[in-house]
Amino acid sequence: MKKSTQKKKFMFNLAQPHGDKLAALLDNNKLPPTEKSRVNQAIEHYINWLETLKNISGDLKVVPEMVSHLTSYKRYIDLELIFDSDNDFLYCEKGQLKLDKSIIEEFIPILVTTVFADSLKDKELSFGPTQCFSSLRFESSLKVSPKGGGMSIRAKDQDFAISRKIFLKASHKKDFKESTSREANIAYVAAECKTNLDKTMFQEGKATALDVKLSVPGAKYFLLCEWLDMSPISSSLTAIDEILILRKAKRLSSNIRSAFSTVQGRKKNRASFVKHLDDNPFAPEVFLRFLTEIEGMIGKDELDEDDVLSRGYF
Repeated sequence: MKKSTQKKKFMFNLAQPHGDKLAALLDNNKLPPTEKSRVNQAIEHYINWLETLKNISGDLKVVPEMVSHLTSYKRYIDLELIFDSDNDFLYCEKGQLKLDKSIIEEFIPILVTTVFADSLKDKELSFGPTQCFSSLRFESSLKVSPKGGGMSIRAKDQDFAISRKIFLKASHKKDFKESTSREANIAYVAAECKTNLDKTMFQEGKATALDVKLSVPGAKYFLLCEWLDMSPISSSLTAIDEILILRKAKRLSSNIRSAFSTVQGRKKNRASFVKHLDDNPFAPEVFLRFLTEIEGMIGKDELDEDDVLSRGYF
């Protein structure tokens, strides 16, 4: 798979986390030899999926079509590649392999840059998974005065971010002699992508959202989950802007999933898994809600006095 060729097909230079996971899986020495041909087939499906998405252009009206292709491709990976395997490796190790989660991570930047291509192309922004600025500190004291005040940047991995590079320089000298330089990414929109959202992940999201907002007060933070795996908790008292359930459904119960850990169990209970997938496709309206939030941030930066006075608020 020639990843560099695929990257050139989009207007923006996007990472390929899912493609990278497939390539790594093929090279995984724990992968049963009988699975290699199936993984190669999956890579062909992946390339065709990217090609299909590349040929779609337009505004918010294209969202249902793109989400439909996401549903079809993810069904193939979840069901035909992983669930239907005659070995237990792919299913039992899917949490470590992250094949399913990385599909969403790769799709969201493609969706955003397709819908807002004209609005975003000249803004020198990056889209996709990256490390983003979290905090700045100076590791120095009255006794110890390192170069640049010991400037140190803390960064946090984000599954999806709309970000921009920033370069920082610090020195105790006015002319910046003996300085220290650092670079980071500032996240304006950040999202954590989860296959199943549980209470532990919700708590982690609260902490990350607060870090994002403290460093960039105008930023927005979202939790995107495929399936809900907890009782809903209000996010209104947290720094999370919104929690979006991409399939608008709960995860299969644990007593049903427990049978899936063996080949025999998956074959016997395949119908229940297929029904759950097909009854709960990805919901275009949830993706539209996420995109509408981004659209509101792309507009003009300065307030117009006439607009403010006509509305009566700002």
